[in-house]
Amino acid sequence: MNKLVLAAAAAALAMFATGANAQAIRIATEGAYAPWNFLDEAGKPAGLDVDVGTEACKRAALECTFQVNEWDSIIPNLIAGNYDLIIAGMSVTDERKTSIDFTSEYFPPDPARYMVRTGTTIDFDNLSGKNIGVQGGTIHAAYATEQFGATNTVKSFDNADQALADLNAGNVDVILADGNYITEVVAGSGGALEKVGPELVLGGGVAMGLRKADDDLEGKLNTAIDAMKKDGTLDALIIKWFPDKVGPIYAGG
Repeated sequence: MNKLVLAAAAAALAMFATGANAQAIRIATEGAYAPWNFLDEAGKPAGLDVDVGTEACKRAALECTFQVNEWDSIIPNLIAGNYDLIIAGMSVTDERKTSIDFTSEYFPPDPARYMVRTGTTIDFDNLSGKNIGVQGGTIHAAYATEQFGATNTVKSFDNADQALADLNAGNVDVILADGNYITEVVAGSGGALEKVGPELVLGGGVAMGLRKADDDLEGKLNTAIDAMKKDGTLDALIIKWFPDKVGPIYAGG
């Protein structure tokens, strides 16, 4: 009996020591891009990004906390050391890879889509004189400015909710954003909004962003993400937040 008690005490001490020595990681998310990330009724970050980050941290034995940061400064504040990781529905792009590194993707490439008020006619082959809403600092903002800026007004917003409010108010004619985000908004609009135009592949998959020097952290997270893909956990989380997704997405791949 004494041996059993001593063994149990030793196990408890080992667990306590592991928790005490766990690497503390601060994660930034935007908190304004549902269902990727948003603030719940208690004001806490929630969404796919938070669920994926929480599970990856658990598997990598990391002690992670989430904080909210506005999108346009989310990369500069990572580089400045204000947190250690970005999990915010961020697509991998060559431009972003010049300043930060990315983990393995946790969501496949998400083609961009256009959204308008139902009944609005847009000629994407001859787009002119329109107000196009985008979130600043995104791949969509860069594309809209490059492709349509000469003959249209590209309006940049701090977050997606502001762009959506101006679309509903008639201050912008069309919004360009992530396809899965557009799908969710249209589905919840009661028929007031619709998807139009072509799909646009503007970036790679969605991944976690981290500083270039943090190779050890990147390796731990990649191991966790790869395991989540193989055992179906990542698929389940994606389908939880994006029910229209059909599987398998990653499991068994």
